[in-house]
Amino acid sequence: MKVAITGATGFVGGRLVERLQAEGHQVIALTRNPEQALRRFPATAFPAVEVVGYTPKVSGDWQQSLSGCDGVVNLAGEPIAESRWTPERKQTILDSRKVGTQKLVEAIVQATPKPSVLVNASAIGYYGTSETATFDETSAPGDDFLAQVCQAWEAEAQNVTQVGVRLVIVRIGIVLGDGGALAKMLPPFKLFAGGPIGTGKQWFSWIHREDLVNLILQALTNRSFEGVYNATAPNPVRMTELAQTLGDVLKRPSWLPVPSFALEALLGDGAKVVLEGQQVMPKRTQAIGFQYQYPALSQAIANIL
Repeated sequence: MKVAITGATGFVGGRLVERLQAEGHQVIALTRNPEQALRRFPATAFPAVEVVGYTPKVSGDWQQSLSGCDGVVNLAGEPIAESRWTPERKQTILDSRKVGTQKLVEAIVQATPKPSVLVNASAIGYYGTSETATFDETSAPGDDFLAQVCQAWEAEAQNVTQVGVRLVIVRIGIVLGDGGALAKMLPPFKLFAGGPIGTGKQWFSWIHREDLVNLILQALTNRSFEGVYNATAPNPVRMTELAQTLGDVLKRPSWLPVPSFALEALLGDGAKVVLEGQQVMPKRTQAIGFQYQYPALSQAIANIL
């Protein structure tokens, strides 16, 4: 199988590339920074990986690289919660997903022969936030900024179905692994100053990176996957339980809360990604028979740490 991947050097994409090569597949790594990608995937260690430079929001020669691919995985998008949401930053977050996906779909439509499947990332931000509601793949979208971004993102991906390409949308929760969000949570615990962020009552819908990669691999190869799937573990937790689990595994205290105002001062509106949450259940993901390696948070944290 030959698979083109955007976001190939990212936290999830990098691991997906490793797994695809280990299973004997070819990979086209579409990247804005070819030099970085070549350092991440040197030819000596990754002979099955071809690095292709591209500008995500601009049509160009890079689009020809999708011809002859069996599948495409779209993981590209500007980080959500790393800086304040100025109007300019919000536009960048939206365009990186909406326009980037539009150009990728354009390339798929033009490809000869066409890929048979597009696995397109989205996020559980689609549902909005709530401390009381439970969401699954059939739930209505929210009306906040992230929900609007996810709706626009998914709408662009839907256009591949008009040319007979199978579409799988994975609405991804907080991805836990060696790095990523967990790496940012650990330092206070190691300094004996860990604890829940904000009220601690907000839901934390998460997935182990290996389970997410396994889900994407199955979506690429299993023709019964089609439509929307929540990429979350079947056991979401409150923020207080996450802090308690981290403290237990690290043998550190977990009672010192991080006040909401501290994050809001740093991130402004962007703090809501951490301070608000949603309880998201992977109803369709489980119904199709997907088996989680790490269905419980304690298993996931113990494996990672």
